[in-house]
Amino acid sequence: MILSRGGFRTVFAAMALLAGAASALATGSASVEPVEISARPISNFHIGHDEKNFGPLEFVGGLEMTSRMRDFGALSAFRFLNPGGDFIGVADTGFWFFGTVARDADKRPSGIQNFRMQQMVDKAGQPIDKKWEVDAEGLAVQDGIATVGFERNHRVAQFKINPDDMKAPLKQLDFLVPALELRQNRGFETVTHANVNGQHQGGLVVVSEKSLDKSGNIYAAIIEGPHKGVFTVKRNGDFDITDGAFLPDGDLLLLERSFSMAGGLRMRLRRIYGESVEKGAVADGPVLLEADMSYQIDNMEGLDVWTRDDGALMVSLISDDNHSILQRNLYLEFILHQD
Repeated sequence: MILSRGGFRTVFAAMALLAGAASALATGSASVEPVEISARPISNFHIGHDEKNFGPLEFVGGLEMTSRMRDFGALSAFRFLNPGGDFIGVADTGFWFFGTVARDADKRPSGIQNFRMQQMVDKAGQPIDKKWEVDAEGLAVQDGIATVGFERNHRVAQFKINPDDMKAPLKQLDFLVPALELRQNRGFETVTHANVNGQHQGGLVVVSEKSLDKSGNIYAAIIEGPHKGVFTVKRNGDFDITDGAFLPDGDLLLLERSFSMAGGLRMRLRRIYGESVEKGAVADGPVLLEADMSYQIDNMEGLDVWTRDDGALMVSLISDDNHSILQRNLYLEFILHQD
C-alpha cells in the first residue's frame, strides 16, 4: 500500500509506529537468500513540487523498494563497500543484507541489483530468532570489518565481512558509556569511523538514539582512537538520532527523526562541528535539512556519505518500514554542496 499524500500518510504512519508492527523473523538455516527487489524511481523529494535544492542539499533521486520476500524490510543501517555501488547493511530483525545500487546515464539511482539477506548467527552457526539479541541499529565498515551497534541487549560487536557467509562476531568492544545509562530501545544507532587524518585518526565513534544525561543531552563516545572518552550531543528539539557519518572536513553528519500524533513523522540532517566531538564535550551544530511528510520520507534510519566519481559529495539515506504495509522502504540520494 503506497500512501503518497501527506494527510493519509501521516495518520497511517502514526498507526504503524504506535502498533510497533512485529518483524517477520525467518527460521531454519542461515543461508544467504537472494531477494528480488522492485524499485519505483522517485524524481521529486518535495511531493508535487519540482525544486531540487534544499539548503545546501541537492536532491538527485530515490527509490521506493518492495519485495514479496517476507523478511525484506526493517532496514536500519547501511554502508557502501565501494562508492555508490555495492553495499552492506543490517536490519533490526537480525539480518544482514547486501546489494548494489544501479544507476542511469545521469548517475541517478535506477534500481537495486543482486540483493540478498542472511540471518545473524550465534557461535554455533545457528540463526538467532530472539529480536532482543539481534536488534541491530548502527553499522560502520573499515578494512573488511563490520562494526555493529545493537540495542536492547546493548553491545558493539565486530564481524568479518563475507557476503556469502556472515559468521558470529569476532569480538565485542567496550563502548565506554555506562550501561545503566542506555535506555532499552534507545541505544547505539550511530556507529561510524572518524576521519583517518583527523584528531581521532579513524577511531570509532558511537552515538545513542535517545539515552540522555542529567542535562538532557544524548550520550555518545569515542571508543577507539587516541582520544577515547564519553561525550554528549546537544539534543535539539524533539528529534532523536538514527544514524551518522563523518564528512571529509571532519564534521559529523547526523540523521535525526521525530514523531508526534500532531506532526507525524519528520526527518532532519544536522552537521555537528568536528572539534566538538571530544571527550567531555557537548557536541552541537547547525541543521542542514528538515522535512515532514509532505516530502518523500518515512521512518528514516540509515545514512552514508561517499564521494561520486565526478567529485560530488553524496549523502544517501534509507528508511525502516517496520514490516508494516503502512510504511515504505525508501532510498534517497543528495549532493551536499560545500561552502
